[in-house]
Amino acid sequence: MENMKVIYCLLLLLMGLPLRSYAQPSFSTAGFFQVENSGREVYSMNPAWRFYKGAQTGAEAADFDDASWSVVSLPHGIEYLPTEASGCINYQGEVWYRKHFSPDAALRGKKLFLHFEAIMGKSRVFVNGKLLAEHFGGYLPVVVDVTDAIKWGEDNVVAVWADNSDDPSYPPGKPQDMLDFTYFGGIYRDCWLVAHNRVFITDPNYEDEEAGGGLFVAFGEVSEERAEVQLKTQVRNADAKTFAGWVEYVLLRADGKEVASLNRDIRVKAGKAAHVSGRMQVENPELWTPASPTLYNLMVYVKDEAGNTVDGYRRRVGIRSIEFKGKDGFWLNGKPYGKPVIGVNRHQDFAVVGNAVANQAHWRDAKKLREAGVEVIRNAHCPQDPAFMDACDELGLFVIVNTPGWQFWNDAPEFGERVYSDIRNLVRRDRNHPCVWLWEPILNETWYPVEFAKNAREIVDKEYPYPYCYSSCDSEARGHEHFPVYFAHPGNMQDAAQSYDPTKTYFTREWGDNVDDWSSHNSPSRVARNWGEQAMRVQAAHYANPPYPVTSYNELYKQSSQHVGGCLWHSFDHQRGYHPDPFYGGLMDVFRQPKYSYYMFMAQRPVEKNGQTVGSGPMVYIAHEMTPFSGGDVTVYSNCDEVRLTFNKGGKTYSYTKDKQRKGMPSPIIVFPDVYDFMADKALSRSQKQEEVYLLAEGLVNGKVVATHKVVPARRAEKVLLWLDDEGTGLKADGSDFVTVVAAIADKNGNIKRLNNEYIRFSIEGEGRILGGAEVLANPAPVKWGTAPVLVQSTVKSGKIRITASVLFEGSQKPLSGELEFESVPAAYPLLYKESEMQELSTANAMEAETYATKTDLEREVERLRKELSVLKLKEVEKQQTEFGEKQ
Repeated sequence: MENMKVIYCLLLLLMGLPLRSYAQPSFSTAGFFQVENSGREVYSMNPAWRFYKGAQTGAEAADFDDASWSVVSLPHGIEYLPTEASGCINYQGEVWYRKHFSPDAALRGKKLFLHFEAIMGKSRVFVNGKLLAEHFGGYLPVVVDVTDAIKWGEDNVVAVWADNSDDPSYPPGKPQDMLDFTYFGGIYRDCWLVAHNRVFITDPNYEDEEAGGGLFVAFGEVSEERAEVQLKTQVRNADAKTFAGWVEYVLLRADGKEVASLNRDIRVKAGKAAHVSGRMQVENPELWTPASPTLYNLMVYVKDEAGNTVDGYRRRVGIRSIEFKGKDGFWLNGKPYGKPVIGVNRHQDFAVVGNAVANQAHWRDAKKLREAGVEVIRNAHCPQDPAFMDACDELGLFVIVNTPGWQFWNDAPEFGERVYSDIRNLVRRDRNHPCVWLWEPILNETWYPVEFAKNAREIVDKEYPYPYCYSSCDSEARGHEHFPVYFAHPGNMQDAAQSYDPTKTYFTREWGDNVDDWSSHNSPSRVARNWGEQAMRVQAAHYANPPYPVTSYNELYKQSSQHVGGCLWHSFDHQRGYHPDPFYGGLMDVFRQPKYSYYMFMAQRPVEKNGQTVGSGPMVYIAHEMTPFSGGDVTVYSNCDEVRLTFNKGGKTYSYTKDKQRKGMPSPIIVFPDVYDFMADKALSRSQKQEEVYLLAEGLVNGKVVATHKVVPARRAEKVLLWLDDEGTGLKADGSDFVTVVAAIADKNGNIKRLNNEYIRFSIEGEGRILGGAEVLANPAPVKWGTAPVLVQSTVKSGKIRITASVLFEGSQKPLSGELEFESVPAAYPLLYKESEMQELSTANAMEAETYATKTDLEREVERLRKELSVLKLKEVEKQQTEFGEKQ
């Protein structure tokens, strides 16, 4: 095919990868998983778009000259940003994207839809100069029927105009310099081309039909003995004659074994659509829970009278029932849950790229949070990427799904109607996810009209007219009486005027902040990771059980079953519009590097391994770096019954035993007083016994050591270490995926030198590119708390990637460069792009990479030999310093 390239890649993702075992998350496309020989195909439209920042007259025209525009790939967030990107430094205004492509002639005669998972702000989509869609709002799908606009055998152009400027006519509506978050801009999620036959299962966000469109999976009775699966599917007939056939459902376990099936006849007139409904019984179902998030594969096929498949796809299904029973609390699968549901809020932005986050990075976020024992995510304050919802299904995370909005209401009728449209479409998009726990259709912290609250609740109920659908609202908000679940702090309920309503269930949507005032935002919760161990210990203690009255982990565990838990504000550090500082209250920073609070949370997870590999198991962690400034007290986080702490070889051992009768959080913070003494370290080090200096924590269950953690003081900075922070997922060669590579300054034994102020410059070779440069402090990058992360994005070709990291200013006594080599793996879906534009993007990236040339093997060997020689020379310096130094 002229001027384009389509790469078909099989899911043989483990092939040829040395020394690493990759988990391979899978993600839906436009709300489904493709099935072979179903008549439905999916192409990634992400690679190689022409991009222009600013207004441009006539850019929608097919023959517009865009040759001077830069080439980018989706997801794209307009610009790269520094890690300190708060205070409205991001671009606001118009942007243009143009995509050139030539579809395969084999697709001629099929229905073709472009599915944008989201475009920030207000947008217009043109195909070959024709306006096909206009959209207001930046968080939900923009679905465009392009069938009649395509030109066969020619170059086709998709042009997208988008504007993320302040606009009060649609949510969130509030000016960005008054927002507590930043929504950035661009086509920041995936774009798919979906091709199928002219008789097809519809897209619910395109059809705009109440409780209709596409596939709807709901449940009736659910128990360990049996479950009733309720099914509804809409089929549209774009042919010129009536279609007759049937819809077939087959429910499969993960191992492929069929557990239930159902057929329903269907007849659809030409140019019309029709629904079929039915119920299937599943005997002895494996129920979805956070501890064991079992997913079935529901195969849905539309077949004609001859039995030929004309359309079909796969949908992952988790069988569960969810009930909020007032004073009796939260019930899962017909039983009381038995403990508070503790979680976190999550904004979707990431370091450098803003909201333009790749699918696997969303999965890694969910994995990291689940590892910390988190069980629920509140999507603050918008519907988040479909990939994140897929990850929550797979990893066992409940989700509170939010309507976009924050502290803003506009009385103009169009604003309210657009909020209502968002509510409808978020339910249509996410209704089949087992992870959905609550719908939050109201606008966050907003004084909206009373009737809005009632309308919002009614819309959810109409869009989801089945059991196990619950909506939530702030207890202080107007119209709260219409909701079954109230958001409230435990302390608020101690007021006699706000006593518990026995018909309502309570949950804390945000806890953890404790600011001095709402302008300065100084708080013991808001701690940048590089502020060091004392600040991070204060944050962790604040979240766990502070000595002052504020909602905490401990307080949530002391509530009655009617108050079912709460979500920490916030999981990760994130950028803000109206404040100069990023929000530093995360358990992890913007690169997802953990703070001590992360391990404090992890200590609350069950010590017994559950039915999956994440979110449980014994752990112990020492929150102490053994620097000269670390202090004598040693803090340890552990979920074990007992903890032993030893200071130095042959030194004193301290013991802690958990009080299992204590009320409150499962595992309080453990502090061993007056343990560490730098002078003891100095005495052993001066005696050439540095290897005897350490802190060793051992976690015991039933008298057996089940977890250990050892901390050793970092000595002289000798080298740069590199590792992949990818949670074992690897890097997909789809031109969009990215992975975090972490560089660390370390001593000769690999202990990270936390107190270090170097800058690291990165260079790269092979099938990858580094995101961001010196202009946003991404490369070279400052070392913060011992590490300097960088983002590496794949190309569209799988292969080896080699990264070298060196200190910015090199010298004979500086740390040795580090090197990391790994391989990207083939993409999961065909990639549709113009070859010449992809080559232009590759050339531009190669020119950027030349800024810091990768060191050859010979250069690195010379560097290493010089370092060895330097070490020998320094022995004499050390000897004389000892001879002339203080004798003690």
